Amino acid sequence: MHSARFQRLVAQAVNELPQELLSLLDNVEIVVEPLPAPEQLRRAGIEPPETLLGLYEGVPRTARGGFYHLVPPDRITIFQQPIEAISQDEEEMFRHIQETILHELAHHFGFDEAHIQALEQELGWGSDR
Repeated sequence: MHSARFQRLVAQAVNELPQELLSLLDNVEIVVEPLPAPEQLRRAGIEPPETLLGLYEGVPRTARGGFYHLVPPDRITIFQQPIEAISQDEEEMFRHIQETILHELAHHFGFDEAHIQALEQELGWGSDR
């Protein structure tokens, strides 16, 4: 898929988030990259051939204190090629994008990986983040 089309799907997924959730986002940007960088994989504890669909990098809202000002935005990166690789069609790709964005937003809100995985299991989502 052309990167511009994929970016439009990501934008659509963000725009379809509930307004209550969008209003809670603070100092966070969502970007698209083709693949995770080796350094991102290393920091996430992922070894090839495993990969990431998305990655949250920043200070979770629950960990912000008085020191948190004049800092660069937190970053949620959605990785196009890994999502394409696990998707059969555009509809499934969009669902993976939505799930990945919600997974990474949960990190922004301070959820740890175990809690997120429990929530995803309840929702019947995959665990291939």
